[in-house]
Amino acid sequence: MSTDVTAKTPAPAPPGKSGSASGENLLQLMLDGLRRNMRQYGMLIALGLIVALFAVWTDGDLLLPRNVSNLVLQNSYVLILAIGMMLVIIAGHIDLSVGSVTAFVGAFAAVLTVQHDVAWPLAVVLCLVVGAGAGAAQGFLIAYLGIPSFIVTLAGMLVFRGFTEILLEGQTLGPFPGGLQKIGNGFLPETGPETNYHNITLLLGLALIAFVVVQEVRDRKRQQEFSLDVLPRNLFLLKLVSIVAAILVVTMLLASYKGAPIVLLILGGLVVGYGYLMRNSIFGRHIYAIGGNLPAAKLSGVKDKKVTFLVFLNMGALAALAGLAIAARLNAASPKAGLNYELEAIASAFIGGASMSGGVGTVLGAIIGGLVLGVLNNGMNLLSVGSDWQQVIKGLALLAAVGFDVWNKRKSGS
Repeated sequence: MSTDVTAKTPAPAPPGKSGSASGENLLQLMLDGLRRNMRQYGMLIALGLIVALFAVWTDGDLLLPRNVSNLVLQNSYVLILAIGMMLVIIAGHIDLSVGSVTAFVGAFAAVLTVQHDVAWPLAVVLCLVVGAGAGAAQGFLIAYLGIPSFIVTLAGMLVFRGFTEILLEGQTLGPFPGGLQKIGNGFLPETGPETNYHNITLLLGLALIAFVVVQEVRDRKRQQEFSLDVLPRNLFLLKLVSIVAAILVVTMLLASYKGAPIVLLILGGLVVGYGYLMRNSIFGRHIYAIGGNLPAAKLSGVKDKKVTFLVFLNMGALAALAGLAIAARLNAASPKAGLNYELEAIASAFIGGASMSGGVGTVLGAIIGGLVLGVLNNGMNLLSVGSDWQQVIKGLALLAAVGFDVWNKRKSGS
């Protein structure tokens, strides 16, 4: 007994329709990919638009090599603080003390190196230990005694500001040793043949491009292996080309001036290290877990108190590093240093995609948020915008970022 089965072939598409249909499908896939990743790429696109607008409004002054280098030096402390603050916010907390800790560590460094002639490398180590200790003390009160982070860090903001004034006796103290100054103002040394560019900076830029391309391709393959949603191939290639172009432009601008600032290398190491920590380590997943759903994290065996304690210890250490960077740049410690630094760090994290409810955010997002604020500040200064209007514009930018987060979550929920 046999059954005659005739395969049915689809009718051919009308002439001139197949190409447009495939193009429409590709466009739809790209739009769907953008919608799914709007939180991740929205502020990156916004940063590009802000840079382009200010480049036009300032007649290209924004993208002059000297200004780009100053932009990095002026905003390094905010970016360092933003990394630590992003981890704190992801864990579902807040830290209002980082500006005061930054000032206190700068004052402590000045007392050690200027008044007591302590070698600057030893002073740097001691300052990092002091910053970590300050964060650990606050973390213990929050994690193990259950005092809300807002109250503990608000008290810390007052306490460390007072300690700063006590150390400095109300006066500005400086200058710092030359080696310490290089943390905030130094550049990589010039070496190699004469090329009209800074050779080491060019090599570092090419190495960074290779690292980013390999990392992005590897992450995409890993997501595909676990059947996770990935960007359409064309959109992924567009993203890769955009990242490579951005790195190349910044590299050429820096290499045509004095080269890469030393603080930029420190910042790059932090971004790579903390990015890996949050993406690939158990500790990073635990931070997301306690911020996203604390009861579920506890039931899953996450040691939430230990994780919270370490998050604040880490924030203290990064605040100390930021304090050293800004004090070295200014070449002096001041009782009024660090004012509103905590607000800039918090704003950078929220503009970069952190969620008010915790459990959401990336290290790269914190950097993007800090750069948005930095470009706004720098561009408005170049345009001679008054400080009053600068505050208004930055406040509206923060409000728009948080409003976008709320709108995005509501749309996802619906």
